Amino acid sequence: MSPSKTPTTAPSTVLVKSPRSTLRQRTTSVSQSTKKTATESVLQSHTRTIYTAGRPPWYNTAGQQVEPFVIGVCGGSASGKTTVARKIIESLNVPWVVLLSMDSFYKVLTEEQHEKAAHNEYNFDHPDAFDFELLIETLQRLKDGKKVEVPIYNFVTHARETKTKTMYGANVIIFEGIMAFYNLVVLELLDMKVFVDTDSDIRLARRLKRDISQRGRDLQGVLKQYCNMVKPSFSHYIAPSMIHADIIVPRGGDNTVAIELIVRHVHKQLQARGFKLRETLAMSYIGQPLPSSIHLLPSTPQTQGLHTFIRNKETPKDEFIFYSKRLIRLVIEFALSLLPFKDVIVDTPQCIPYSGKRCASDKICGVSILRAGETMEQAVCDVCKDIRIGKILIQTNRSTGEPELYYLRLPKDIKDYMVILMDATVATGAAAMMAIRVLLDHDVPEDNILLVSLLMAESGM
Repeated sequence: MSPSKTPTTAPSTVLVKSPRSTLRQRTTSVSQSTKKTATESVLQSHTRTIYTAGRPPWYNTAGQQVEPFVIGVCGGSASGKTTVARKIIESLNVPWVVLLSMDSFYKVLTEEQHEKAAHNEYNFDHPDAFDFELLIETLQRLKDGKKVEVPIYNFVTHARETKTKTMYGANVIIFEGIMAFYNLVVLELLDMKVFVDTDSDIRLARRLKRDISQRGRDLQGVLKQYCNMVKPSFSHYIAPSMIHADIIVPRGGDNTVAIELIVRHVHKQLQARGFKLRETLAMSYIGQPLPSSIHLLPSTPQTQGLHTFIRNKETPKDEFIFYSKRLIRLVIEFALSLLPFKDVIVDTPQCIPYSGKRCASDKICGVSILRAGETMEQAVCDVCKDIRIGKILIQTNRSTGEPELYYLRLPKDIKDYMVILMDATVATGAAAMMAIRVLLDHDVPEDNILLVSLLMAESGM
């Protein structure tokens, strides 16, 4: 994360409060808070790794959102919707994609409904089986580039698991499900609608194999459910929705021609929307005055002495680390002094009241922009007891020159915290802006973000 070329004129130690600007950058994101989530967020193709947890769409230079392209994939049970979705992802050659399944949004069953499900008498292929309210909210937030927690449904127990799957925006969102075209609000959110049309005999054979081997069902129960509920629901609700499709894909994932047409159209749409901004942003603030939200650590003989050590090319490595840590500690202490405080009165051991101050928030979280930001973690842990630490890794794509977010670990309730965002050195400011954008997308109020840095170039500020 450190700039390859150190600016010749860097300002003194800097702390910047997030400016209230409409210009907000977007980043790439793969949530890896747990090994399970990380595994679910990756698809392996023959030639490359595809991160499916998503990359938030960019904002353009006017601060307007560049929306992701949303593809809806509909079709009967076991028609090959997921296979088609994965084939599209592999052929797109876009590294950041969200794959959202409608199966995650089955309603929580009552005790009576659980009893019916155990006897294969509950209709999971009826529109009433799905929580469309939660589905619409989730899909809308994904389209807005916000973080969402998607339920994980267990088909063996017919219940939602206690854990959820974290998803966070994308260039392309693929939403697949048997009722993908049923709800009119969902239809409005889809930019392209694909219907997978597979022969009923093939769908039945696939369903038998899947439900018996993966979901612990018996042959008689699967056939009973198919004849009494799955087949009638397909005729009444799913097949008629084919009228909404922009393209119909016979034979599912085996239809390479149809998938190629879909991929061409998506590439055309992405190119028209555009995602390259770094060069424009780098040139946009030349000659502009520094914002009032910047706070410089007061220059004293002590701070100048510390700067003398860390800027001297003759300083040994161990001394450079020692004096850098001292200066970082001063920066963190200065940052804490800018947090809101409230008046309190306490009793001294001599029973004399003392009028003092206490931080207005007892929830402070440090977030380091990897890897340079990690050098500041120890200092913030030393001055804030039991502070929580989050991490964000942003790297530049060598082919496009654009930064991308590869790793993200934040507390799930990050929105309730005052956030100290740490990056030891800032050159262009692109990584810092993108990190702030990530926090905003996780619902952290803008006033609750402090960006703390040891050295900043003027263009970065």
